[in-house]
Amino acid sequence: MAGSLPRWSPKHRTPSRVPAIFRFIQDGAIVEAPKDADIASVLEFSQPEANRVGLGIYPVPAREDIHELARAWQLHPVLVDDLLHAGQRPKLERYGDVTLLVVRSALYLDEAEEVELSEFHVLLRPGALAILCQDNRWIDGTPGRDWAEDIGGSQAVLDKQLLANQALLKLGAEAILYRLLDEIVDGYVPALQGLGIDKEQIELQVFGGDATVTERIYRLSQEVIDMQHATSSLSEVVRSLASGFEKYNVPGELQTYLQDVSDHLTRAHTQTQEYRDALSQILNVNSTLVAQRQNEDMKKISGWAAILFAPTLIAAIYGMNFDNMPELHWALGYPVAIGGMVLFAAGLYGVFKWRKWF
Repeated sequence: MAGSLPRWSPKHRTPSRVPAIFRFIQDGAIVEAPKDADIASVLEFSQPEANRVGLGIYPVPAREDIHELARAWQLHPVLVDDLLHAGQRPKLERYGDVTLLVVRSALYLDEAEEVELSEFHVLLRPGALAILCQDNRWIDGTPGRDWAEDIGGSQAVLDKQLLANQALLKLGAEAILYRLLDEIVDGYVPALQGLGIDKEQIELQVFGGDATVTERIYRLSQEVIDMQHATSSLSEVVRSLASGFEKYNVPGELQTYLQDVSDHLTRAHTQTQEYRDALSQILNVNSTLVAQRQNEDMKKISGWAAILFAPTLIAAIYGMNFDNMPELHWALGYPVAIGGMVLFAAGLYGVFKWRKWF
């Protein structure tokens, strides 16, 4: 930050064990944080009555960070256990004045045709917010260590994504939380666009007769299901936040902002449901087309088997070599037998051709 920004110095300074990012906001404006700021200083700075908000982000959270956070914020043991064990389902839980949110962002990987979900644990308390990137990635997919090492770039991205709206920041720590949710929901759009392109390509493959498309349908369906779980779970989290508007005196501007996030999330969830239904229909169509192609193949096989049956039958009869078979001593027996084979086979071929079996 520029040197003209006001500077706030904490009373207690604990060196960070890993590159973590701390931001201080007062009256909606960013206040330069000291280089040795820690999560304790974030809590010390946060004073909602003075319109102060402290923010701490752990791009690569370690167990030491979580234990330090637990001591500084006096977290409930159950909450600490959740923080130590990633892989939590998206949820919202309240422990006194501390609210835990577990949310997931989405990043589409075009080459692998996969959606990469990243888990975030967010701790909210009056005037303070802590974000733990449990999968060591930021919401845009940037590796957490790289994001933390490039402090200048990280700060610029952070300011643009979460701290750009000064009027919104004046409304407290909830404003940063809602901005984070908004960025996560906005990230669902390109992920869904990537899935939509894959769906269109699959449709072309199905009607083009590609025999390998079935596996691709199943794999894409799994990615869509993962996206559906992410959007539906986040919808529950947003509804839980909205249900606490009156109890926690959330400002009207923030209520409107979260409602807008909820509307975008509803559209994303609806689109994932549409993709899932479409892929289910495509799979049914593909199964029908495969069955039709197999039926056509069976027709051809059965037709050729019937055609070959006629000469085989005649040859088998005369191959028995019975003594009392007048045709064996007939001069025209061989030509008549061959002619009968050809005529019988040609007649069957004509019938099957007329019935479009060939």
